[in-house]
Amino acid sequence: MLPVSWDTVRLFLHVLAATVWVGGQLTLAALVPALRRFGAEVPRAAARRFNQVAWIAFALLIVTGIWNVAAASSDISHSASYRDTLIVKVVVVSISGITAALHARARSAVGLAVFGALTGVSALAALFLGVLLAG
Repeated sequence: MLPVSWDTVRLFLHVLAATVWVGGQLTLAALVPALRRFGAEVPRAAARRFNQVAWIAFALLIVTGIWNVAAASSDISHSASYRDTLIVKVVVVSISGITAALHARARSAVGLAVFGALTGVSALAALFLGVLLAG
């Protein structure tokens, strides 16, 4: 069996949190139209429950992201393109968190749609940039 290291644990926790944050958003977005058939409160209840898990995952993403940066400090200091990509990722992750918070507080259909879409797109972009940085 391959040895387990702190790098393995760090990467596992980061991928797990990204799976919940990004995958959960995609899953919930796909389920909302079906959930609406059972009443207007059902999608809201599902979203509230998802938020309880999603925000923990987002916090774990931030913590393990900082841990990833610390572990990759030599890559960051030696490569301007790595550093630039990392800066873009930090901005995109920030947008994802901010728009998710705005989505959770939105009361209009337009606000829910716009902030939900921005959250989803920015979360997917952050995921892509994470894969790019890991490559």
